[in-house]
Amino acid sequence: MNFAVIGAGAWGTAMAIHLAKMQHTVTLVPRRFEQALALSSARENADYLPGVPLPPSLQIGHELVPVLMEAEVVLLACPAQALRETATRVKDALTLATQLKLVVSLAKGLELETHLRPAEVIAQVLPDVPVGSLTGPTNAAEVAQGLPAAMVLAANAPADLLEAVQVEISGASLRVYLSHDVAGAEFGGCLKNIYAIAAGICDGLKLGDNTSAAMLTRALAEMVRVGEALGAQRDTFYGLSGFGDLIATCHGEWSRNRQFGEQVGAGASIEEIMANRKTVVEGYKTAASFYGLCRDRGIEAPILAEVYQTLYEGKAPAQALRDLMLRELKRE
Repeated sequence: MNFAVIGAGAWGTAMAIHLAKMQHTVTLVPRRFEQALALSSARENADYLPGVPLPPSLQIGHELVPVLMEAEVVLLACPAQALRETATRVKDALTLATQLKLVVSLAKGLELETHLRPAEVIAQVLPDVPVGSLTGPTNAAEVAQGLPAAMVLAANAPADLLEAVQVEISGASLRVYLSHDVAGAEFGGCLKNIYAIAAGICDGLKLGDNTSAAMLTRALAEMVRVGEALGAQRDTFYGLSGFGDLIATCHGEWSRNRQFGEQVGAGASIEEIMANRKTVVEGYKTAASFYGLCRDRGIEAPILAEVYQTLYEGKAPAQALRDLMLRELKRE
């Protein structure tokens, strides 16, 4: 199968490497021409995935028109806030495309202002192409190295198309499950980043394992409650795109969102942390978008609210935790 991966950060590069190893025709398309040249010459993504060689068969592209001419599946591997612009670039380059069957988001975040999920953003820009989301507990470096992992491909698309893509992506090191609950799969991927920031804040405050376990458990309960209120299916949040991704992102040493939260909990300023980062912390802006969505819909999400107030209203992390602990008592 012919795949185009648009976006050459760590995750886009890792998926391109995996697909190339599966003997597919794969083109990785960085945003910047200079990055495309660097990847082509070094055969390594030194900025985002150092130490992992690119397979000889993996093609590096830059101009979207020739890349999309033969592409059957397009993976959009960009931050959530850049997704609309990236999808628009794809739309403008589809003039000669004849084989495109599915566009898949790898993003995990809600768009600011609109509060739209990634698949909804893409569907607005590309209304005539089936759209899905590939999500789950996957660290880019581990996937690129071929360590075993599992994901969910969620899409409202013909069953035969989804089953074919599922087979082509799956292999000995990556198992893909199918779902039609796109909302649940994407809401899980969005919310887990916010709760990973909360987990990191607990680590930064040196609060110990009891606090971490309690926070993770209540975060899952909040994820399910919020997701259901927004129309997603309850069971989805107990799967890979919900609970699975929550565990990985809250506990993984590699997790950008957890690392960010740990720095916040340790007393670093938001401005200082963000100024020194090369990679995107999806949960930071998603916290603002999701907080606005819950406020507009009248959905109670106390952990989310405290993370938002800590990140955007200057609330002290220790006070946020205290306010959570002193909320009205209730049954589990």
